[in-house]
Amino acid sequence: MFMQIIQGRVRDAAATMATLERWHQDIEPGATGFLGATYGISDDGTCVIAVRFESEEAAQRNSRRPEQSQWWARMEGNFVDGATFHDCSDVTMLLSGGRDDAGFVQVIQGRVHGRDRLHTLVEQSGELISRYRPDIVGATVAIDEDGYFTETVAFRSEKEAREAESKPRPPDAARVLEEEMSHLDDVHYVDLREPRFVSH
Repeated sequence: MFMQIIQGRVRDAAATMATLERWHQDIEPGATGFLGATYGISDDGTCVIAVRFESEEAAQRNSRRPEQSQWWARMEGNFVDGATFHDCSDVTMLLSGGRDDAGFVQVIQGRVHGRDRLHTLVEQSGELISRYRPDIVGATVAIDEDGYFTETVAFRSEKEAREAESKPRPPDAARVLEEEMSHLDDVHYVDLREPRFVSH
């Protein structure tokens, strides 16, 4: 699997979301190898779009389509200072990645050191999520060539997520999470309170 993370501050949330919806109506039907997308805009106007393809080659084929280029020319105008891209061939899905009926998504980003150990910890966290966190319906972890890490965690609702966060963690879960976070630098969070999903 290949993921591309596109993000940046936008001027008008409603106009941006409308442009994204047009992609699904007009461009997606011809996007061979497209698997799905998670996207939304935070309260401070940060737009995050996480797009999944079968392979990097499939993503590149889509990028070369004239209709994709025309759409992007419109989409790019929504960003205040342009968009950043993270192309990720290193992708892990937890709990099948999520569900389209999730009510809240938290995006966690940072820079990785100790990638191999982090992979082991992410796999362990998938088992712990299924055991201790029924509010989490899935997650994806994507790391680009430069070690930039993006995790999207899908929750049934923000209320359930906040309630679960406030409770003490079981010791095994706390140990894995603490070590996982120790492998990330410059960590920040983007909360998507009205996320949108597309999946095939």
